[in-house]
Amino acid sequence: MTKQIHLNGFIQNSPSPHSTGLWKHEKDEGTKHNDLSYWIETAKILERGKFDAMFIADVLGTYSVYENSHEAAVRHAVQLPAHDPLIPISAMAAVTENLGFAPTISATYAQPYALARQLSTLDHLTNGRVAWNVVTSYLESEAVNLGLSSRLPKEQRYDRADEFLKVVYKLWEHSWDDNAVVHDGTKDTFAQPDKVRLINHEGEFFNVPGPHLVEPSPQRTPVLFQAGASPKGRDFAAKHAEAVFTKNHSLDALKAYVADIRKRTEEQGRNRQDIFVFPMILPIIGSTEEEALAKYEDLTDHVSYEGTASLLSGHTGIDFSKYNPDQYIEDIQTEAVQGNLDMYTKDPNKKWTLREAVKNHGLGNGTVKFIGTPEQIADRMEEWAFEGDVDGFNIAQTYSPDTFREFVDLVVPELQKRGIYRTEYEGKTLRENMFGNGTPHLPDNHPARKLGSFQPR
Repeated sequence: MTKQIHLNGFIQNSPSPHSTGLWKHEKDEGTKHNDLSYWIETAKILERGKFDAMFIADVLGTYSVYENSHEAAVRHAVQLPAHDPLIPISAMAAVTENLGFAPTISATYAQPYALARQLSTLDHLTNGRVAWNVVTSYLESEAVNLGLSSRLPKEQRYDRADEFLKVVYKLWEHSWDDNAVVHDGTKDTFAQPDKVRLINHEGEFFNVPGPHLVEPSPQRTPVLFQAGASPKGRDFAAKHAEAVFTKNHSLDALKAYVADIRKRTEEQGRNRQDIFVFPMILPIIGSTEEEALAKYEDLTDHVSYEGTASLLSGHTGIDFSKYNPDQYIEDIQTEAVQGNLDMYTKDPNKKWTLREAVKNHGLGNGTVKFIGTPEQIADRMEEWAFEGDVDGFNIAQTYSPDTFREFVDLVVPELQKRGIYRTEYEGKTLRENMFGNGTPHLPDNHPARKLGSFQPR
């Protein structure tokens, strides 16, 4: 069978989160992100396009690195306001049957016992269509607003996240047996107590006796996304993730990233193909190449320079208000998002000035742009999928949700015509639609299944 490309729609509960300033564009409806109809319509578009999931990014703080102030973020709507990613999911699930939902939740600031309940509840309500994008959070403003004196060091954030996942694995996978719930009215027994057990987790960061508050959901553990870019982050993803999200400027950089992730996955005792790799792309579609290039220039004209500089400062932890716009960006280690800095400092094909980086980052958070006709965009997707050894793409937006609508109407049929994209959903749960029918649960070689102090289910 020909390799099949998988797609996710990249979005955030904010006006124009990944194309800074595009809330001003006449086609953009991002200012309606606080209206449920916006989310319902977006979900319907993605389901019509047979997307695996809506990937919902999130941050818990303000972009305040630039000029040591939140003022630029407020003025230019730099992921501010930032509404909760979980709350619209139930409403979207009610108007769809197959689309999955992958909210971003920080393992640095959430509590595993409470989060396990939230995601299990959503997995029940969606009939097994929930994922979790596991992040460790990079904004200093997140830390101080959530009770810490400063941002935790990156190493400690990943150590905490690793233990966090151990706790939720125990709750999701091992606290309740599959046949614990019996609904036996004759014996006045809803569930059998001997099949619901404590987890008694005691660790460096968490002490959680359990048991889990929710009976087993269709997937038990939600599909696990991660976006580690640093060596520590890549090891974390190789150990835990079922899908990784990445940004690259070139096919060569993507190949190197994918080869490294798959190698690290094998070193964790898993199979190379146990992790799906989803690079993000920004499609800019025209009926001709010239029309698409003109469209790109128009969209770039809507980008806010100061707002994007504020976003890039937050992403990298560097206050770019202190840089000359024509200064080259330096290659340094950051406690923020290393990948967003590496895109510009480790590009083998180009040295980036701040001005160039800001222009690029302003559309799609700096991700690669596929500009052209539907056929040309499908050509590049096919090339990246097959030569880059990736499993699909996270589709970013300029104006929302019409970027998704244009892609579904124009590019998806071209992919389907080539036989490399589904015409119907294959499974019932999100994990089945990604990895194949009959696979609603984590495979036995995943670390969640190997926690040895529990009876197998």
